[in-house]
Amino acid sequence: MSAYEYIKKAILHGEFPPKMRLTEEFLAKKLQISRTPIREALKQLETEGLTVSMKRGVRVRHFTELDIKQIYDLRTLLEGYAAAQAAIHRTDSDLQEMATANEMYEKAIDRYLETGETTIEDILNINHRFHDSVIKASKNQHIHSHISKVIVVPLIFRSFYWFNADQLRHSLEVHKTILKAIEEQDTERARVAMHEHIYHGRDQVMKHIETIDKQYTGNNEKSLSFQTEPSS
Repeated sequence: MSAYEYIKKAILHGEFPPKMRLTEEFLAKKLQISRTPIREALKQLETEGLTVSMKRGVRVRHFTELDIKQIYDLRTLLEGYAAAQAAIHRTDSDLQEMATANEMYEKAIDRYLETGETTIEDILNINHRFHDSVIKASKNQHIHSHISKVIVVPLIFRSFYWFNADQLRHSLEVHKTILKAIEEQDTERARVAMHEHIYHGRDQVMKHIETIDKQYTGNNEKSLSFQTEPSS
């Protein structure tokens, strides 16, 4: 596992919780590697919005309720627009890619619920594949760069973490609705269905925000004890 993959996974799972300060020294010692790959990993994570720069090192990004609402509002507008544009411009190849992603999504959910052979991260990755295929089908090269700035992985991961079986199945059905609307070139239905899908994820984060914050606060206190330098 690369330094980037390790740090990102630690952030997602709360080992490195929101507001925790991360330095090259601390991470190099923890991973027992040189600082160069650590430095590159932190730059990439900052670009993705997972960390925020400090005078020395970075801190894991913390999201307030207002942050969450604003991020999801922007994402809804952008991805709703992308879905509507996809309904106009999609090709047979685009439809096939969306259908394939949905089939993979359904199988991953089934395995997760029935055998535990897949993880929430597996489901999340396939969900990204479906959303990326919709964005690609919009044929607007600027949409992806804008959407990537507001798709914050920890928030999406936490929304999936709180999904029960019915909610995961519902997510799949909305995917199917989006795909059908795009296939039938129903721009308004595609836009509305995408809005519903994204807001459903937001609602799960907002519903459990206090629990999440308490959980990460506790982890943060424990994690800080491993650092070799005082926080600034």
